[in-house]
Amino acid sequence: MPSQQVLQKKISEVEEIAQLMKKYKAIGIASLQKVRAAQLQEFKKNLAAKVFMRVIKNTLIRRAIENLSEKPELKKLLEHLEGANIYLFTDLNPFKLALLLQQGKVMTTAKSGDIAAFDVVVPAGNTGQPPGPVISQLDAVGLPTRIESGSVWITKDTLVAEKGEAISERLAEILSRLGMKPVEAGLVMKVAYDEGLIITEEQLRIDLDETRRSVENAHADAFALSLSIAYPTMESTSMLVRIAHQEAYALAINAAVPTRETIEDLIRKAHAEMVSLSNCVKTVELQTAP
Repeated sequence: MPSQQVLQKKISEVEEIAQLMKKYKAIGIASLQKVRAAQLQEFKKNLAAKVFMRVIKNTLIRRAIENLSEKPELKKLLEHLEGANIYLFTDLNPFKLALLLQQGKVMTTAKSGDIAAFDVVVPAGNTGQPPGPVISQLDAVGLPTRIESGSVWITKDTLVAEKGEAISERLAEILSRLGMKPVEAGLVMKVAYDEGLIITEEQLRIDLDETRRSVENAHADAFALSLSIAYPTMESTSMLVRIAHQEAYALAINAAVPTRETIEDLIRKAHAEMVSLSNCVKTVELQTAP
């Protein structure tokens, strides 16, 4: 009887998962590796209005996908069902969801094997620790020390881990004791499904600054091209009109075509040429005078 109850419970869970897949247009899969429980709860709280987040066994997800004949393209997700995951059901654009998760990351204390999010430099100063075993512990991770006023001081700024480097258990303990948080913790989507399309983690990773620069450069190039070929657009029409006016004005001046706009400059030009010619005549007369 208990086994029958367990089976019925799993059947109900699979059906519930299938309903979620029908309800939302996008599904994200994020790894739970190195994600703190408190942080996971914070994510759920902050995104509750936009994302339904749930930790589900991969076997149940697999069964729900295989049973969901309405969305056969979901089977593309099967090869990504590995490790401990949290599943995100949403109607948001997956790229926007990935950005929200990125913005929700926090810095936290390190544990053995964690990866440094930046070059970890321990600053010179008072550690607040009394002399004792801590001196040899600091020395073991390369931190030079001295004793002053009953406390252990670090004598100079010291790089103890480079960005991307794994942090040892000994160093993690020291950094935690010094109150340093060198590890970036949060959810990262491994893959997303969006209305039949599979988007990988690499594709979801967006550099906003680089993307902004790329769009700005593309806009500038397109604007310059539209001007060079005289192709009118909402952005270029006013500039094209100014360029056309300037070219028409220059042509009228060079061809001595009088118009309301050019007549004054034509008179000035004629006067300047007259003065120049007059000076030339005077010079010739002086040179030919006996």
